[in-house]
Amino acid sequence: MIAYPHRERPGFPGREEVVTTQAYTVEQVAEILNIGRDKVYFLIRTGQLRSIKIGKLRRITDRHIAEFVTSLEDAAR
Repeated sequence: MIAYPHRERPGFPGREEVVTTQAYTVEQVAEILNIGRDKVYFLIRTGQLRSIKIGKLRRITDRHIAEFVTSLEDAAR
């Protein structure tokens, strides 16, 4: 889990709110989306699914997954 401070908290000037983000491995995302590992790498390579690199490791955050699913829903409309 990645935690970072969010400076703008409405109604509480001067206070920081910690926002947490979960980062998943390619294998975990494949399981979450019920697709194969190679398909996840394909989606990353083609820019359909965003990811981050931490050293040599590839991670996909929950925000990246949500954006990907939203893009699929928008395309279906």
